Order: sequence, then C-alpha cells, then structure tokens
Amino acid sequence: MAENKTATVQVDLTCVKPYGDALNDGKVEMAFTLPVPYGEEAEECAKQYVKKLGFDEPNVTYYCELTPGYTFFVVYGAATPTIDYTAIKVPKVEGTVMDRVECGEWIGENVGRDIVVVGASIESDAHTVGIDAIIQMKGFHGHFGLERFKNVVAYNMGSQVPCETLIAKAKEVNADAILVSQTVTQKDIHIKQLTKMVELVEAEGLRDKVILTCGGPRISHELAQELGYDAGFGPGKYAEHVMSYIMQEVVKRGWQDKANIADR
Repeated sequence: MAENKTATVQVDLTCVKPYGDALNDGKVEMAFTLPVPYGEEAEECAKQYVKKLGFDEPNVTYYCELTPGYTFFVVYGAATPTIDYTAIKVPKVEGTVMDRVECGEWIGENVGRDIVVVGASIESDAHTVGIDAIIQMKGFHGHFGLERFKNVVAYNMGSQVPCETLIAKAKEVNADAILVSQTVTQKDIHIKQLTKMVELVEAEGLRDKVILTCGGPRISHELAQELGYDAGFGPGKYAEHVMSYIMQEVVKRGWQDKANIADR
C-alpha cells in the first residue's frame, strides 16, 4: 500500500492575498447594489464595475431586482494586490483577559471593594443590544453580563440616554467607569455623539476620575483612543473583556479601597 503523505504548504506572511479554491488565487466574494434596472445589462454593469475596482475574472453568481431600478449582486473576482502581514501593528487593549469567575476573584483580592460601572446607549441611539450584551445578567452568546459578576455593581441606563444624564448617574453612584455603546453609525453619527460625551466629561472635571470606554460594531481601540476614550471594544468582545480591562486599570491608577470619586 502506498504511503499517504500530506504536503504542508508554507504560507509567506509577507505576501498575503485572499484564498478561495487554492492558495494565493485571490478569490473574493462581493455583495453590492447598483441603481440600475434588473437585466443582462445590469449583470454586465456589475462585471465592469468589479473590473474597475481592480479585480480580474469577475463572475456574477447571483443577482435580483430589489425594487424597480435597483439590482442586488453577488460577484466573485480575483484580487491581485498582496499585504505584508508581518508589518501590521494594531493598537490593542492591554492586560490579561480573565473569565467571569476569575474577574470576581481578582477584584476581591486586588481591589478590595466593588467596582462600580454605569453604561448606556447615548443620545439618538435607540439600540440596547450592545449595552445589554455587556451589562445585562444574561449577556450574549453564552457570555454572562456584568450583573452576573461578583464584586461588580453595574447600572444599565438603557438607550437614548443624554450624555448629561449618564454623567450625572456616574457622579451619583461614584462610578469607576462609564461604558458608552453606539450601534447606529450612519453618516458617522456615532463619532459626533462619542465626541460629545468626552467633551462633557472633561467639562465636568471627571476625565481623570473615571475610566471612559466605548463599544459598538464600528468601534476599535484605536478609534476610541483617537476620540479621547481610554479603551474601545468592537465585535467579538464581551463583558469579561471589558471588566478585565477596567479592574486592572483601577489597580494601575491606584484606586483600590477608594469608594468615592472625590478621594481620587
């Protein structure tokens, strides 16, 4: 019987491109809508557009009329550019990520008091899915929220909360951290509202007395820091990521055993 040998392909991380049927074939799937009537002309329009984007061998695998004058497409194409993966540097939230039980134990051992947080979806954002996933007891996707954490007191203010109201609550309960959620991002409204929050926190003289974090589908740690926040949490981050950062930051800032903002 012939010996089976599995060939190991060595990937060159300095020259990375998309993988479809075979390594380095550059295959990419795209979905988009064009404001053109459904038909063969629409299909050709999609192909030509994909070519102008720099893709070779465009193949429209699916298209349909959304409404008269608008056509949706799924198109495959082959990309030619490559990326040097080894040169990529991404700003990340520093610290060790612990699970829910580990966070509670760590706080008890290293902080010696409850960590208090308040959170909300601010201003015009009516979505609570993000802030609920982080704070609400049931959490999201098998990850319990902060209400389930030992040695953590969490206040969920809900949605469409004015920045002033959230700040007032933080002052009332002597919060260690403010969590801001932004789900709606059309026309960069999240940037405007997140910026307003930072400006008001600074105006209240609280910027160095509270840990300010934000999260949402378009939020990255880099963007959060650019806007003036201490940390940002995007897709794939859960309550344990947020609390792991906050509790370690509390110790880093020397806030152990200090229950009142005025003491800081």
